[in-house]
Amino acid sequence: MINIKTAGNSIKIKGSKFMYVWMFFATVGFLIACTFLIIHGLKFDSKYSLFYLGGGLVLTPIYFYLTLWSLPGFIPGKILLTIVPSENGTVKSNKGTVYIKNIRNIDLVRNPFNLINDIVIETFDNKKMKIRTYNLLDDLDYEVIVDKYMYPYMTENARKVWDRKVNLDLLFKELKYERQEHKVD
Repeated sequence: MINIKTAGNSIKIKGSKFMYVWMFFATVGFLIACTFLIIHGLKFDSKYSLFYLGGGLVLTPIYFYLTLWSLPGFIPGKILLTIVPSENGTVKSNKGTVYIKNIRNIDLVRNPFNLINDIVIETFDNKKMKIRTYNLLDDLDYEVIVDKYMYPYMTENARKVWDRKVNLDLLFKELKYERQEHKVD
């Protein structure tokens, strides 16, 4: 479920509450599980104690690293991006502002080093803007946001690129989202 706040003519996108809970369990939960493995491994009361200890010692730094990368997403009221949908609309984040008409390509990309999804916007003037989502924005919610608020104001070439990426049948099946024909101002 998308967490959208409207203020005037701008739309503020926040992470969904479900994804907040999911990320909390994925980061803090795994750290607790690794601590549990280390404690029970140190007791040496099972023939698997060395496996517990080894698994806990190997996985704890990995999950600690992932937790540190995810912590900025847990700031209360964190706005991931702001969209002003209009003919001269913009996409704003803490990284900068991009005009919707200037978007050549937009994609959701997983960073291989920290496993966090980034919205990558490529512009016609060969600039890239990465908007960190901290995995608080579901893939399908991202597609609905782009299709509903940015797609009507993109250039024709950018629309063709987006049409090749988005699966409207899946969006309708999963979220009951149907693309509306928009009249551009």
